[in-house]
This record gives sequence, structure tokens and C-alpha cells, in this order.
Amino acid sequence: MNGLIRAMGVFVLILAAAPLTLGSADVEAGVWKHGQLSGMETKLSHELDSENSASDVLGTYGNHHVEIAFRKATGSAELHETQNDVFFVISGEATLITGGTLMDPKLTEPHEFEGKTIRGGARTKLAAGDVVHIPFKVPHQLVLEPGKEIEYFVVKIDAK
Repeated sequence: MNGLIRAMGVFVLILAAAPLTLGSADVEAGVWKHGQLSGMETKLSHELDSENSASDVLGTYGNHHVEIAFRKATGSAELHETQNDVFFVISGEATLITGGTLMDPKLTEPHEFEGKTIRGGARTKLAAGDVVHIPFKVPHQLVLEPGKEIEYFVVKIDAK
């Protein structure tokens, strides 16, 4: 639990360093307790798509939004042209590939590309308590071993 608290502290420092613009002084603070986030795994596990992943936006705040994601299998490789990603791993494990070249990229929505895989790139094992920052325009992919799962909190921050 101390590792989780320490990782949350790092996560908060990353957010504090990012230029966050709220749309209004009337916006309420968003608070998601660890138990709430962990409990969402069950809900999301019943909403899996064809890639065995699901996510739910928890709040939108000016130049960023927060979501919870759950995955039971390797997903597509991605590249966001205008958003940075910050992940906080709640439970499970995966290998994150960053950098390299997005193979067979397809535009899935404005400024969002997906591909089957990444050629090259750095591989980093992720586990509960880890925090990741992925800059915009950097290809990335979560690779899961068979039978493994991962649940993670995501902050998507507009790059400019």
C-alpha cells in the first residue's frame, strides 16, 4: 500500500506540473477513491470490445479529461497527434512499447491513429503503482501476456 501511496504522489506531481486550464471556477474537483476505481474493473469487464478492452470517461475539464481503462488482451498500437497520455496502473501488468514506428497506421478519428503493431520502440514492464507519461506523437502499445489483465487511470491532456 505504501508503494501505491508513493506512486499516487508522483502522479499528483505530474499533474501539478502540467498546464491545466479549467473551463470555469464553478467546476467541482474530481475525486476518485482507490476502491471506486478498483471496483470499476467488474463493470468494465462486462463492456469489453473486440480487442478485449473497455474504458469510461470519468470527467472532462477544459484541456484534459480523465478516464478509467481495463484490458484483457493486447490492444492496437496508437499515436495521438494532439494529446499527451498519463497512465496510473491500478492493478495487473502489461508491457508498454513506446517510440518506434506505427505499422499500417489508420486514422480512427481526427488526430488519432491506430496500427497493428510498432516496429522498434522501447519495452517497459508495467505493474500496479507505476505511472507513465506518453508525449503526443509518440507511438505506444500495451502488450499483455495470455491470461493477464490491466486496469489503469488515464489523463489525456491537450498538447497545446
